[in-house]
Amino acid sequence: MTPIDISVLIGIGLLAGFSNAVVGGGTLFTFPAILAVGLSPVIANATTTVALWPGTVTSARAQLSELKRSAHALYPRVIGATLGGLIGALLLLASGDTLFFQLVPWLLAIATALFTFARQIVKRVVRIGEFTHGNTTALVAMEFVCSIYGGYFGAAIGILLLASMAVAGEHDMQSANAQRNYLVCFINGIATLIFVVMGVVDWTVALIVMPGSVAGGYIGGKFARRIPGQFLRYLVTAAGVIFSIVYFARAYG
Repeated sequence: MTPIDISVLIGIGLLAGFSNAVVGGGTLFTFPAILAVGLSPVIANATTTVALWPGTVTSARAQLSELKRSAHALYPRVIGATLGGLIGALLLLASGDTLFFQLVPWLLAIATALFTFARQIVKRVVRIGEFTHGNTTALVAMEFVCSIYGGYFGAAIGILLLASMAVAGEHDMQSANAQRNYLVCFINGIATLIFVVMGVVDWTVALIVMPGSVAGGYIGGKFARRIPGQFLRYLVTAAGVIFSIVYFARAYG
């Protein structure tokens, strides 16, 4: 690995950690970059999850004050999210490189679409939330299903979680964003544990990306209220579209 590769990976980690804390979508930067280094698809995905997890923790830590109102209902949600992340991680390992590589362009395209139209999705499901307000059981079930996807791939998992909270009647987006980061800690945390135990992590790459993701996650989480995220949204969408096209060509060209 050249010094340029190392510099790019550190920068990608910083951008991904910052993006995850502010608007989400960090995996759309890191996964293609790590895959381009030459790792197999499953190892690249597992390494991405491990490398970005500490950044998720720091951004969640920076937003703990936003969790006070929802703290009483977090316990069952954490259990559901952790179980879903576990199932998703095991499904990834069971998929193998060939099947997963065939799914990569579709997963990137779906994640990009979810990210791009996140606001419209959340606004539409808010109406449903008027009829399901306070239904913790329904919220746990929705987040459990979302967490399976999160453990399997993870790109745009935050959008799915925000949509689930909107369906359940959550209207405070600052609180919802903090809850999202908190739950992703457990989804990616259990996936990280599984990937480490199963030995599917490239630690050289992970340890290069990780410091940037930690710094980016903390900065983004600390200043999320003050940072206009629209430019970053455009950047994430553009990256997602480009990478989706590239990997459709590689997988099916």
